[in-house]
Amino acid sequence: MKQTFDAVVFDMDGVIFDSEIKVIECWKEVADRHQVPDIETACRECLGLNREAAKERMLIRYGAGFPYDHYKKEMSELFHSRYSAGRLPLKEGVVELLSYLKEKQIKVALASSTRRQVVMEELQDAGILGYFEQVICGDMVTRSKPAPDIFQKACGELGVQPNRTYAVEDSYNGIRAASGGGLRPIMVPDLAEPTEEMQSLTEIILPSLLKVKEYLAQFIP
Repeated sequence: MKQTFDAVVFDMDGVIFDSEIKVIECWKEVADRHQVPDIETACRECLGLNREAAKERMLIRYGAGFPYDHYKKEMSELFHSRYSAGRLPLKEGVVELLSYLKEKQIKVALASSTRRQVVMEELQDAGILGYFEQVICGDMVTRSKPAPDIFQKACGELGVQPNRTYAVEDSYNGIRAASGGGLRPIMVPDLAEPTEEMQSLTEIILPSLLKVKEYLAQFIP
């Protein structure tokens, strides 16, 4: 059997780490403190976006005078007080899948909208940084997901063709970015339920990373 792909590029939040629900919980506490309505809906609109794009979306929803930077700082401090130093839970099957890809000499990269300092700390604290040949972050590209820039840069850094690269994502914006970049998207839903659009943009939708491992194994000699 001939191998049909050369690399896998992973999103981080909601794919590698079970972090998105934790972020929303922290945002809810900050929002309750300041009487900000409907913050969960706002957070879900921001899934997959980088810092600047998320801020822009929040200001559209709450108005130009919304003190986003102040509230985001409160949320971040609360989040890191609870989940820093290796306390952020990994999603089921992360180590099994990454170990398998390494064993099979498949190239692996991370493409996260989160800024690089945070990404590197979280991967290092979890003991999984060494699995990734390249780590591309939201502050390393001009345009945020759903633009394809971050995935195109990941493929370029790995030296692989997008059409021979799988992208594992959980968010709508992430799937749109991967599809727009010419990669082969696999959706592993976290907070966002699959829609008809996601069905049309993905190669397959799977319930867990363990199922991703099973799926990819059929294409590896």
